[in-house]
Amino acid sequence: MENVSSHKHFILDGFNELGALRPFLFIPFFSMFVLSLSANSLLLYVVISERSLHSSMYILIAGMAFVDLSLPLFFVPNMLLSFLFDWRGISLTGCLVQMHFIHFFGTFQSTLLVWMALDRYFAICTPLYYHEHMSLPRFLKFIIPLVVRNFLMITLIVSLAGKLSFCASNVINHCFCEHMALVEPACGSYSINSLVGLLTVFLIPVADDLFTAVSYVLIFSSVLRSGRSGIKALHTCMTHIVVIFVSLILALIAFLSYRIKNELTVSSRIFFSTMYLLFPSCFNPIIYGIRTTEIRQQILKTLTGCCIVKTVSPS
Repeated sequence: MENVSSHKHFILDGFNELGALRPFLFIPFFSMFVLSLSANSLLLYVVISERSLHSSMYILIAGMAFVDLSLPLFFVPNMLLSFLFDWRGISLTGCLVQMHFIHFFGTFQSTLLVWMALDRYFAICTPLYYHEHMSLPRFLKFIIPLVVRNFLMITLIVSLAGKLSFCASNVINHCFCEHMALVEPACGSYSINSLVGLLTVFLIPVADDLFTAVSYVLIFSSVLRSGRSGIKALHTCMTHIVVIFVSLILALIAFLSYRIKNELTVSSRIFFSTMYLLFPSCFNPIIYGIRTTEIRQQILKTLTGCCIVKTVSPS
């Protein structure tokens, strides 16, 4: 039997349907990239530099900012270079490495919401034992299993993708190495990859979101049963609920975009799956900065201080 070689170099062909309009995508994606970097950097700086924000809730928000700051760095710069200079090539190894970083960091967009929900649950439902529950040795039992789960599941899907043979086309219909976009041009059946990918979706974002939803149901039930007004509880929880709602909508759209191919153009699917990763990185720091009173005050203080220093500095 004749040996069939497998491609080791790929062309990222995302948004190719736009033709001559494709370079203009640089403007909106560059704007979102700058917004993500600046907003998350500011949020991280404020939480790290202000000692009054060194409590569990704000540290978790800083963790979310770190994920939102890091995630675009793994794929947006390559996209921008592709739009401007038509640089579309990537090796199989580079593709798998990029896929692992994107999906691994992406899992923490939902996992951090679980930890935030636990923090609010302990603060509102068991306030007398809050500091005991949120001490690092106690809280590590909630952190380590989820980190290990995320790492093992993402490593599994990337390893399975690396074993596929790409003997026909080396064109990936995406702007970065997303799991399903890479396995689709593979030779033969990739049903195992699809199954493991679907299992990963249910074990990580779906399971995380269900756990988070149950936590908030218990929180609101506790507030109602105790007879408290619940205004402060609702205020501290509503920010997380807004973020969860937006994340769920984006995840549902991105998931369905690969299941209704006949109803969507390739560019539409690429857009939705890209926004699933990029939009939260722009949205989360803004919503946390606006709705969290202590963070908002410190951000205004920091920005005001910068303006004063700039005004009084010698020209």
